[in-house]
Amino acid sequence: MKTLSRETSQLQQEQVERLMQIGAYLHHIRVENSLSLEEVAAQTMIQARMLKAIEEGKLHHLPEPVYVQGFIRRYAEALGLDGSEFAEAFPAQRSLQVAQSSWKNSPAAQLRPLHLYIAYVALIMASVSLLSYVVGRSANSANSVRPQVSQAIAPTGGSASSSSTAPGLAARVQPSVSPSASPPQTKPVQVDIKLTAQSWLEIEVDGEVKLAEVLQEGAERSWTADKQIRVRAGNAGGVQVAPNGGKAAPMGAPGAVEEKTFTPAAGSSSPSPSPSL
Repeated sequence: MKTLSRETSQLQQEQVERLMQIGAYLHHIRVENSLSLEEVAAQTMIQARMLKAIEEGKLHHLPEPVYVQGFIRRYAEALGLDGSEFAEAFPAQRSLQVAQSSWKNSPAAQLRPLHLYIAYVALIMASVSLLSYVVGRSANSANSVRPQVSQAIAPTGGSASSSSTAPGLAARVQPSVSPSASPPQTKPVQVDIKLTAQSWLEIEVDGEVKLAEVLQEGAERSWTADKQIRVRAGNAGGVQVAPNGGKAAPMGAPGAVEEKTFTPAAGSSSPSPSPSL
């Protein structure tokens, strides 16, 4: 019973996280298409309050997960997206099978003593053969390596020769260790992001969308680009941005939707206009 409870709790947590990501993205697409919840509700025949709960990731305001999966499919299709792909991304259920067959009916119970004896003998013979093969290979490897090692470490005569050989051997054996350092910036534009509060983010690197999901508080990400990096945040006050190695600063006010583009020269262009959510 404890195992089933643990599995159920893990499934519910995964459902909440996936619903927040899916809902935030559907909300973003709906706003970009200038559609209201009422318009989508009329098209999908889903109540507007249900659509709003999906966008906000409020699983406790929605019916059974299998119905939520259907709502997500219809919502995504109404926005011109692949409904099946979004529906499959939401885990509706996890199959748990409990074995109810008894030992009496299991295949192992049908083995006769003769069958068991033959199986044991075959297993022992296979184990002995494998062990012999491994020991033989280990002995051959040791014999082939020993002369080379002895030649490498043997002194060539004289105290001066031995003193000069030891440092050379140490240099070959011990790898050089250099202090760890942060990876250098290999491209003209670099943006480091740290979240102080949960926020939906969309990151576009040189015209290609690299991220579009909800990140939790404490998450840290870094991107590099040749020309520009565009950052769009759904909760600008909770997103700390440090462009091109500069000092981190929030993108805007808490709860505000902000969009900024960072380039090699200025580090950041003027914020791009974005629709309010």
